[in-house]
Amino acid sequence: MALDTATVASDASVQASTRIALVGNPNSGKTALFNALTGSRQKVANYAGVTVERKEGSLTTPSGRAMRVLDLPGTYSLRARSPDEVVTRDAVLGKLEGEAAPACLVCVADATNLRMVLRLVLELKQVGRPFVLALNMFDIAQRQGLRIDLERLSQEIGAPIVTTVATRKRGLPELLEKVEAIIDARDVEAENVWHEPTAGEIRSAHAEAQRIFKACVKPPEHPDTVTGKIDSVLLHPVAGLAILFALLFVMFQAVFTWATVPADAIDGAFASLAGWIGETLPHGLLASFIGDGLIAGVGSVLVFLPQILILFSFILLLEDSGYMARAAFLMDKIMGGAGLHGRAFIPLLSSFACAIPGIMATRVIDNKHDRLTTILVAPLMTCSARIPVYTLIISAFVPNHTVWGFLSLQGLVMFGLYAGGIVSALVVSFVIRGVFWRGAVEPFMMELPTYRWPEPRNVLLNLWTRAKIFLNRAGRIILPLMVLVWVLSTFPYPPEGATGPAIDYSFAGRIGHLIAPLMQPIGFNWQMTIALIPGFAAREVAVAALGTVYAVGGDDDAGTKLGVLLAGKWSLATALSFLSWYVFAPQCAATLGVVKRETNGWLWPTVMFLYMTSLAYIASFVTYHVAVAMGAG
Repeated sequence: MALDTATVASDASVQASTRIALVGNPNSGKTALFNALTGSRQKVANYAGVTVERKEGSLTTPSGRAMRVLDLPGTYSLRARSPDEVVTRDAVLGKLEGEAAPACLVCVADATNLRMVLRLVLELKQVGRPFVLALNMFDIAQRQGLRIDLERLSQEIGAPIVTTVATRKRGLPELLEKVEAIIDARDVEAENVWHEPTAGEIRSAHAEAQRIFKACVKPPEHPDTVTGKIDSVLLHPVAGLAILFALLFVMFQAVFTWATVPADAIDGAFASLAGWIGETLPHGLLASFIGDGLIAGVGSVLVFLPQILILFSFILLLEDSGYMARAAFLMDKIMGGAGLHGRAFIPLLSSFACAIPGIMATRVIDNKHDRLTTILVAPLMTCSARIPVYTLIISAFVPNHTVWGFLSLQGLVMFGLYAGGIVSALVVSFVIRGVFWRGAVEPFMMELPTYRWPEPRNVLLNLWTRAKIFLNRAGRIILPLMVLVWVLSTFPYPPEGATGPAIDYSFAGRIGHLIAPLMQPIGFNWQMTIALIPGFAAREVAVAALGTVYAVGGDDDAGTKLGVLLAGKWSLATALSFLSWYVFAPQCAATLGVVKRETNGWLWPTVMFLYMTSLAYIASFVTYHVAVAMGAG
């Protein structure tokens, strides 16, 4: 019997289809099983009233039954401690707002690491809802020589067991057959006796899980030592960190070099489209709105998509191979010293591409204070949107000299800006934990998954899902803001006989002139202040705003002309102050919008804006006056 993965259920059949839910520990292959079952027939949204992602797909079983599959966030227990785990608990208990309880649960377990999942299985048994245990990655368990007594394990947990290999689509027909049998029986659901356990009950459950594990799982007669040998190197306190930093160096180099060609192509395509609009439509308000508002807004998001995809490709490959958990383990001591939880490593890593997916990734952190701390420092990571600003200023003011015979001075300055963001994030998190949320950071406990080869199809499908989420959420925030910025930068029109750039007479220009005295102590002129206003929609927009303010033409050499012009009008102290500002300032409204969504209110976005703006002003003030004192003014 083969699973019919080509059948796509119609809208009507999806509405009438049976609903099942996948639940399991993180790194159990649950998402891989979800992808194998549903393929591209997936929808990603948010659960009602919360910011947790909701992934649901459809399939048709070999017998012809239409099913909807819900992929629940990974959890070790129904004792929910994070927003993701709350959703999983409520879905299992049938308490999700506006959603019916699933007809059957599929508990997905890593067959090579059953010790942790048995506690969750015992909780599911208490819930009374029918479930099937899917022992995933069973081929790896067999290669390792693990001996699992499937019949006794099934008796102990009171549920049928199916062995699967999600990445090879093995065991899927058998799994669906078991699920259908349970659903058709309709009399197996027992009373829900699960409740929030006491400390004594947790110890008892742990002891029971250990008993079942020892009774049903026998270690291999000839243990595989390959994983141990690899971990002895990758988890070494010195060699392991060196390898990790080398991987990160390669990853960031790839993000900045491999993305150049596709990013330039996207940028060129939108520039050509804007040019065609300008030539086709008569010069006026409509052409400006479409070209400068809509097209520029969409382009400002899409131009960084290649960098996002490259970064997520690395992250997904590292996650699927089992290395990402080890990287988080290695970074735990370093980050713990700064008051950050070990799980903050992945969100902060994502923030180097864009703070938006990085902030969304903080949902994996259980403790509320640890999660908020990570959210507040994530924008200090140097995101890709800062690169156009950094490149413009560095190329205009830093000589292209070689240092020590092989290092670029401009590259060192760029590295220093990145290092400044990392160090500032660690310092700020240390201050937040020491001043506001005193106390030790919760210990970082996790099971290290087995090493495995990433499945290309699974990686590509997850990458496609990540891309859609990024475009949907970032686009919905940035595009309306770009339209607002266009309105502020366009109206009112300059008076008759005006000789200066149009933006000087607009609302944005007037605001810039109004706040220019506040920025004068850090070396900013009114043109720079104006550029910060449209740059608030997205950091990279400040480069175009500077070009508009300084009346640079739109020819192919505009970037070079702008750099030369700035070098003639700004002092080195002013340029360094501008760079310092962009290291710290919250010049991205989209990020603040996502923080508002993730924290369900305006309190923490406001705190983030105020502390980062203050930090930027202080850093620019110090940089400017030190540079002036050293003769760079």
